[in-house]
Amino acid sequence: MKEIQGTYRQATGELPFRLTNDYLFRALLQKNNKVLKHLTCSLMRIRPEEVKEVRVENPIVLGEAVRDKEFILDVKVSLNSEEIINYEMQVANRGDWPMRSLVYLCREFDQLQHGEDYRDIRPVTHIGFLDFPLFPEKPEFYATYRMQNVRNHHLYTDRFTLSVVDLNQVEKATEEDRAWRTDYWAALFKATTWEEVKGMAEKDEIMREAVDTVYLLAQDDLVRERCWAREDYYRTMRTYENEIRDLKDENGTLKNENDSLKEKIRLLEMRISENTE
Repeated sequence: MKEIQGTYRQATGELPFRLTNDYLFRALLQKNNKVLKHLTCSLMRIRPEEVKEVRVENPIVLGEAVRDKEFILDVKVSLNSEEIINYEMQVANRGDWPMRSLVYLCREFDQLQHGEDYRDIRPVTHIGFLDFPLFPEKPEFYATYRMQNVRNHHLYTDRFTLSVVDLNQVEKATEEDRAWRTDYWAALFKATTWEEVKGMAEKDEIMREAVDTVYLLAQDDLVRERCWAREDYYRTMRTYENEIRDLKDENGTLKNENDSLKEKIRLLEMRISENTE
């Protein structure tokens, strides 16, 4: 990394990348364990003194090239060697989040080795930070889902959990969300200017840690290059998706039923599948 010039306090204007950029998000949590710890406490509703250890189990070498296929899971975290938490930042809405998140959750839940006891399975929580509404008809800021009896709502197990943070619904944060400062994290991830994040850093030590780390990461040419690559990846995916959308009506049916359009749709969908995370 080149010599750091100044501090985030001198930075002004638009952020080079928002923290919705999954590479920057991953880099921040991997680079600063204190930020990882306090984000985890906020989302899991636990006090910092309850955390003996929190670590990233799938670290990358920051700045090295990472293939799209390796972004299937952004950050896998071990909490006190007792729980697994998956963090994923997702900007593009492909309409498959419920199934996609279940697949990731199931992969981590299937953790037993030969001869181990089912009772030894560690609890797994998958937390998605979404930059789009999951269920537009039922907007919610921070929602948690578990398996339960459909009649009497008796919990089947508390070791299998899906949570979703809708980054665009901060105004719907509950008193509990605000007490645990989950709304602060969402505001940080959605911030677009240095002025915004500096305002947050002035009021909160952990936010200051996060902003300082983002500033340091933004000075690293290789990290910047990887962040730009992710931005380009999403632009490409959006282009494919928009092309498909333009060929269909509001019900998702082809506007013109002919073989050439069907083939074009097939090729575009194949490109998305080949490059999807």
